[in-house]
Amino acid sequence: MPKKELFGKCPYVTSQKVLTGKWSMYILYLLSMEDSIRFNELQRRMPEEMTHTTLSRQLKALEDEGLVIRKEYSQIPPKVEYSLSDIGKKFEKVLNALGEWGNEYIEYINTNK
Repeated sequence: MPKKELFGKCPYVTSQKVLTGKWSMYILYLLSMEDSIRFNELQRRMPEEMTHTTLSRQLKALEDEGLVIRKEYSQIPPKVEYSLSDIGKKFEKVLNALGEWGNEYIEYINTNK
């Protein structure tokens, strides 16, 4: 019996698949703080273990999912900026809720050690 494909049917499975990358939520959070941001500035704001290649792949995946817009300017040196798409901006409410819960959880783990 084939497994049921829930992507595009179940909101939780769909959300989980779209946000599979380790850094996807943090990238969306950083993009939500700016109208647009250049690649190198975004990389400077990421944790040290984030490589150029990993950030590129993650941004490409978010772009493919329609959450991020990549704008390339034809100039020398090349300039590329990233911003949230309209559907990506709708994720800001979720980010705010996750941030609130994350702060509560940090408080919880600090008081229960």
